[in-house]
Amino acid sequence: MATYPKVARQTQTRLFGVTWSRYRARRWLTRGIKYLVLIVFLVYFFLPIFWITSAALRPGQDVLQDPFGLPRTLQLSNLLKAWNTGRFNRYVWNTVIYCATTVTGVLIISSLAGFGLAQLQFPGRDFIFTVTLLGLMVPFQSIMIPLYYLARDLHILGTYWAMILPGIGLGLPFGVFLMRAFFRGLPHELADAAKIDGCNEWGVFWRVMLPLAYPGLITLAIFQFRNTWNAFALPLVLVPRDVLRPVATGMLQFQSRFTSDRAGIAAAALITSIPVLLLYLILQRQFVRGITAGALKG
Repeated sequence: MATYPKVARQTQTRLFGVTWSRYRARRWLTRGIKYLVLIVFLVYFFLPIFWITSAALRPGQDVLQDPFGLPRTLQLSNLLKAWNTGRFNRYVWNTVIYCATTVTGVLIISSLAGFGLAQLQFPGRDFIFTVTLLGLMVPFQSIMIPLYYLARDLHILGTYWAMILPGIGLGLPFGVFLMRAFFRGLPHELADAAKIDGCNEWGVFWRVMLPLAYPGLITLAIFQFRNTWNAFALPLVLVPRDVLRPVATGMLQFQSRFTSDRAGIAAAALITSIPVLLLYLILQRQFVRGITAGALKG
């Protein structure tokens, strides 16, 4: 007597006039919960940005009376006040100089060091990498006073270099760690093939390996730009002159001068946060791709 496989019948329910199978209902329920959680986190992170933007575009009296209200009319007087009277035009320009030089220095040195520690064979390679990683474990507060005296002895205290050189040094441990991970994930056969074609070590690095490490460079640039733009303790100690202040210490100076002007403080905070947000929005795909690739190429 022939036997036939039993076909499992799906339990079906009827909801809102639509017939749902158990599997389909479970899938839609899981997807709905996932999107609900994402929406909650989106509102949680977006609410402060929305509140700061709303307060920056409202009169100061309205912000004092109703801090969480919506703007009835949009006005740019608070932004102009923070930009001109609060000297944020100078602070932003200083920070652009710090970010451009620091990010460039960290990218160049980290890519060279990461390539050497990942692709080249020489005595003491692992020891050098271990010593470099120790920089990630040293908090800035523990080296703040020695760094101050070193900058004073080098006669760079109160100059642009007092922010640029330590900024590059503090960004190198993470930069070398990240770029080494990317270069280690690249196949050695590419370097061997380039050497057979006549490339030296510099040619292998510049023409073959560095273009393939593009996601890592973008990720490192975003991290270093964010750290330099938001740097507070370093310029507070080494750059006391107001004409050289970045936006972080400039924000402190502006807040101490206009304590009661909450709308002006919100405008200054909006000016401070806009560049980092725009950079992430423009490069978010490359940033996520670089983070993912770096995690897979340990």
